[in-house]
Amino acid sequence: MSLKVATWNINSVRLRIGLVTRLLERWQPDVLCLQETKCPQGQFPSGPLRDLGYSHIAEFGQKGYHGVAIVSKRPFTAQASRPFCGKDDCRHIAVTLGGAKPIIIHNLYVPAGGDEPDPAINEKFAHKLQFIAELENWFAKDCVPKGHESILVGDLNIAPLAQDVWSHKDLLKVVSHTPVETEGLLRIQKTGKWIDLMRQHVPAEEKLYTWWSYRARDWEVSDRGRRLDHIWSTAGLAPACRKIEILKEARGWEQPSDHVPVMASFAG
Repeated sequence: MSLKVATWNINSVRLRIGLVTRLLERWQPDVLCLQETKCPQGQFPSGPLRDLGYSHIAEFGQKGYHGVAIVSKRPFTAQASRPFCGKDDCRHIAVTLGGAKPIIIHNLYVPAGGDEPDPAINEKFAHKLQFIAELENWFAKDCVPKGHESILVGDLNIAPLAQDVWSHKDLLKVVSHTPVETEGLLRIQKTGKWIDLMRQHVPAEEKLYTWWSYRARDWEVSDRGRRLDHIWSTAGLAPACRKIEILKEARGWEQPSDHVPVMASFAG
């Protein structure tokens, strides 16, 4: 098996389709999962992607907000999307890649949660916590069918470990790194028996970021990042992950997303 899977919060796929094609041309992942596509269903800019050989496209989008998509060189044997929190707000899509042991790829965009980490006064944060709880309940039901492996990727909007943020102390009361969020994400990981592939390759004691705020005048010099984007896999697939790449240079491209692509390479 040889498989390269990338994930990227693109922050408007139509605005940044040139950056998507740049990524595909240079790194040539087999599968690219996009979040925050902000593209109505049926208006996904598939033409430039098909021209590069990415003819298999699964999208779940809406006007102006959210949205997820998976583009692939390899055909899908199945695809599905799942609603959360009683909303149809386009935050999950999954596809299955065929083979001797099929692989289900889940692409998720977890709610950001707003600015105030108090669900009593911030509806967006309450939504985020409900989303986390529903994810945990779903994975507690052993959602990977027998005979399959699975990869989970996406902008999970939580930096769970102390070295996943520029300052653990300063961000403990900042949405994305509060204890209620980080503990919730780690429970999801444990309940679903997921392996954090990024931390499988980079020790937890080392700083690791995938997002740098647009508000920073010089994001690279200040380096106040957070690891909000993740790639997990089932335990049976984790040993085949030979390399993780965080494509930090994409943050310096013209009109960039505030997230950078993360890519996992599997072989075995």
